[in-house]
Amino acid sequence: MEACATQESAVGPRVRGDDEGGEAVEPRIVVPTKAGTYRSSPQHARPGPKDAQPFPIPHTALFSEQHTRHTMNTNPFRLDGRIAVVTGAGKGIGRGIALCLAEAGAKVAVASRTQSDLDSLVHEIEHRGSHALAIPTDVTDSDSLQNLAYSTVTHLGTPSIWVNNAGGLPDATPRYLTRTPEDRFDAQLDLNLRAVFIGCQIAAGCFGEEGGAIINISSRSAKGPQLKNGPYGASKAAVNSLTESFAVELAPKIRVNAVAPGPIPTENFMESTNFPEDRPIEELIGVPLGRLGTPEDIGHATVFMASGAAAWITGQCLYVTGGL
Repeated sequence: MEACATQESAVGPRVRGDDEGGEAVEPRIVVPTKAGTYRSSPQHARPGPKDAQPFPIPHTALFSEQHTRHTMNTNPFRLDGRIAVVTGAGKGIGRGIALCLAEAGAKVAVASRTQSDLDSLVHEIEHRGSHALAIPTDVTDSDSLQNLAYSTVTHLGTPSIWVNNAGGLPDATPRYLTRTPEDRFDAQLDLNLRAVFIGCQIAAGCFGEEGGAIINISSRSAKGPQLKNGPYGASKAAVNSLTESFAVELAPKIRVNAVAPGPIPTENFMESTNFPEDRPIEELIGVPLGRLGTPEDIGHATVFMASGAAAWITGQCLYVTGGL
């Protein structure tokens, strides 16, 4: 109850409008002046000292312990001492994410179905001076995801970063929705949505007392119609909605955000598109920044979302699309 009272006082006094009876009062906003003191002022005014109305605000309303800990770090973008889990890490975007997390200082548990891809990634991470653990995982199998969490805790320690990256197109054949078999639609939802749902549940259960950050990899395809790729777009739009709901339910200790890549020439992307070869893809698509993305572009965005620099961000989807 104290926290609720603190939040109400920080917003300022409740304003009675004409619809509630009584005289209408001009809306006012609360303006920070100095640590521990706020003043209220008309919404469109630039208040001066004369109309300042200082009243004390407990410091807990201004700076949480977690926020203070993050901002006191020399570099809030660093992940030193933290343990991360990345699904679908064997190649493409997931590999780029794992490498960037390791470069930022995290120990990384990397998961995918192919052992040889994981072994290659672990070798590269360790060659760069970081530490990684390969855990073969099928994200469409709940028991396999549970084993991923158990193995991470057992061999690396308690994670505070979980990246639900595994996804894609189980069948890359372009089809109109009216011609999409039910089993193909179900396969898209299992890989791109259900796996994220289970992953978020498991992550929330294995984080420690200090909480952590969950990052779900969405897609630009979540926005707008997707010709001959409807199930994929629908599954990624649902990931964004799921991210917002988990963010509300798991706050304040666990932040849940999404990162939505634009066109990145991964194996999945090239298999599911059929661009003519006489012009660069970025020209055909019309990427404002003039190039296709890289796995590292998504990795850097994921590091940001996992770091203390994003300590006051949850329930959001960061589109990394080159301007599309």
